[in-house]
Amino acid sequence: MVEHTTRAFDTDLQTLALKIAEMSRLDEAQIRQSIEAVVTRDIALAKSVIAAHDRVDSLQREIEEKAIVTIARRQPMAIDLRDIVGALRICNDLEKIGDLAENVAKEVIILVDAFVIDEVVLQLQRMARLVLHQLARVLASYETRDAAEALAVWRNDLEIDSLNNSLFRECLTYMLENPRNITFCTHLLFCAKNIERMGDHTTNIAETVCYIVEGRTLPDERPKMDLTSSLEAPTLPA
Repeated sequence: MVEHTTRAFDTDLQTLALKIAEMSRLDEAQIRQSIEAVVTRDIALAKSVIAAHDRVDSLQREIEEKAIVTIARRQPMAIDLRDIVGALRICNDLEKIGDLAENVAKEVIILVDAFVIDEVVLQLQRMARLVLHQLARVLASYETRDAAEALAVWRNDLEIDSLNNSLFRECLTYMLENPRNITFCTHLLFCAKNIERMGDHTTNIAETVCYIVEGRTLPDERPKMDLTSSLEAPTLPA
């Protein structure tokens, strides 16, 4: 009876892991396609990103329901309970990352007729590539239960913040140089902020992996260098 129960519990955990893996693949596709839509100003692609988010939301609900049923039936303790709680946390962060990718896609509709600055778009692409790399690393650390790799991802969020700060200053410079740049740069900054927030949710996942593996929480003050909220914007030309 104990062996049967253990086997059933392992099956439940595998189901949760598979659904999280599917969520992560959808998120990665949404991020790539939303950035591609910004670069190419492809409204049809942007709309497909927005539509695809329904599946991410659906997976979140499925994971939550499965986790609750598993806790009720199996009454797990210690690391087994942390596995389920961790899955709930991770699916919540993945859903938020999907929301942020959807936000980027929505900006395409506004940007389609705007004057484009290629240098700024390239910087945005660099940010997105770094977020995708961090996301892939942290999800691999979840699959292998590698707390050291998760901690490395947690610490590397500084690089995303640094790119965001640089893009912020670059956009302000272009906006001051020519009023026709204001619309484009403003909405590119919205995109950049959404990408920066994806990085924050990636570090949340890293914290959860450490919690699952080691049963401890990381310090409240994670390494952070996002200065865009505190930087004072200069007066723009009328």
